[in-house]
Amino acid sequence: PWRIVDDCGGAFTMGAIGGGIFQAIKGFRNSPVGVNHRLRGSLTAIKTRAPQLGAGSFAVWGGLFSMIDCSMVRMRGKEDPWNSITSGALTGAILAARNGPVAMVGSAAMGGILLALIEGAGILLTRFASTQFPNGKELAEDASQGFALLMCPWQSSYPRVN
Repeated sequence: PWRIVDDCGGAFTMGAIGGGIFQAIKGFRNSPVGVNHRLRGSLTAIKTRAPQLGAGSFAVWGGLFSMIDCSMVRMRGKEDPWNSITSGALTGAILAARNGPVAMVGSAAMGGILLALIEGAGILLTRFASTQFPNGKELAEDASQGFALLMCPWQSSYPRVN
């Protein structure tokens, strides 16, 4: 349950920041010429549109996605990429339900594809990182001797230099 709250809050924050930046640029570009007019237009756009389009939408999406994902983990008994992909598809479909079945299918496909790409990229990065950093040699029995330079001067076994 706390994961749902955390994901919803994280999505809200990302939406607030991203929506604020997007609306600031949009308000700046669509305002009359002059720095004061453009800054005022940018601030007005942030205040009026960013909470609705950015923060609210992202929070709803993140909360719904997280609820479906946690439900799937509970029902299936395992946590794997298929949970995220299915959650993305179902979230897209549910959020597009008011626009009809055609929009639901399109949004479900987009949500599933987007999450499949994200999960695939994560798997590829994990595999790439594991080949780049193979396991090193095993540490010696007395591993503290190798890190003597990182220790405080009074803990080191080496003579102090003044």
